[in-house]
Amino acid sequence: MNLDFKIKNLLLICLIFLGVFNQYYSQAQDKKDFKTGADQPELYLPLLKGKIVGVVTNQTGLMSDKTHVVDFLVKNGIRIRSIFAPEHGFRGDADAGEKVKNGVDVKTGIPIVSLYGKNKKPTPEQLKEMDVLVFDIQDVGVRFYTYISTLTYLMEAAAENNIEVIVLDRPNPHDGYTDGPVLKKKWTSFVGMHEVPVVYGLTIGEYGKMVNGEKWLKNGVQAKYTLIPMKNYHKMLRYQISDKPSPNLPNDKAINLYPSLCFFEGTQVSVGRGTDLPFQIYGSPWTKNLPYQFTPKPSAGAKDPFLNGKLCYGENLSDYRKDLRELNLDWVIKAYKNYKNPDLDFFLKPTTGSNLWFDTLAGTDELRKQIVAGKSASEIKASWKSDLEKFEKIRKKYVVYEN
Repeated sequence: MNLDFKIKNLLLICLIFLGVFNQYYSQAQDKKDFKTGADQPELYLPLLKGKIVGVVTNQTGLMSDKTHVVDFLVKNGIRIRSIFAPEHGFRGDADAGEKVKNGVDVKTGIPIVSLYGKNKKPTPEQLKEMDVLVFDIQDVGVRFYTYISTLTYLMEAAAENNIEVIVLDRPNPHDGYTDGPVLKKKWTSFVGMHEVPVVYGLTIGEYGKMVNGEKWLKNGVQAKYTLIPMKNYHKMLRYQISDKPSPNLPNDKAINLYPSLCFFEGTQVSVGRGTDLPFQIYGSPWTKNLPYQFTPKPSAGAKDPFLNGKLCYGENLSDYRKDLRELNLDWVIKAYKNYKNPDLDFFLKPTTGSNLWFDTLAGTDELRKQIVAGKSASEIKASWKSDLEKFEKIRKKYVVYEN
């Protein structure tokens, strides 16, 4: 009996090992055979032949061989009338919130139209004679990152002008989970257009399907929407992205921490703009109990960084574990508790309008009030549960990829 028991245990261990190995091997093979939408031209070139095309893209619109999708389309005889550039510009070197000018792409001679500042939505004149709009931008999967807002306005303009939208899908570095407060309508803005949580667990292509399917565009219009899906993409895996999506998200670590640290943008705390570690550190001149020190200075990605030239005390998170998979409130709560300045409130006062910038980023004033009231991170997160469950019912209708 003892021998039989040992044999059964050995067989069980072997089966478990084989299961884990097969799962790992399957995932490794999928990663090896993974392709973005842009890297499957056989799916979208036939849809563009003989059409007049507009392309919405930036520096991240690269194929696996580093060819830019605009150059590839031109080489393949596609007639591109205009390139539309989102926040940070076509080449992705403009600061957050900086005015992006219209111009001409030096390499192709194609006109560039900015979709930032006052012209967030393409005008009928800018879309004149166009048949198709191709969207190819690496997103970050966070509500206040503005590329999903650019896609929304693009779809709305396309629907109003009877133009098809084709989205070439790319990985979401925060895919496979949802977290954070769900936006309340009062706080709708360009950094939050829809009633979704901070982390919404959809690729940008899936997000566009949701906006269209839920009739969230103005007046309930719906665009003719075509998604070019990725090949062998899994929502719980993480993929190498083509290029940094904006100047202050230079690497995977910054992208990993971004959903949690971006709340500091509405406070008297720097997130490291103007240092070598943007969105990997945080600190303020008025949080002197915290151990790490840094001084923001003008740089290519931050021409006039917040707290420019001031010694800040905070934390260095650049060695934080690679894949967060949750929104961490501990840092903003810790900074609030350590903040000592009787003359300046921790939360930035609005320069225009009535809403605090922190509340606009959060999509609600509840998070700020909970922090001020001394609520713990776990208590705050528990208050999100009901809204997240409601959103999940909407989200699951538009999921294209397996975990």
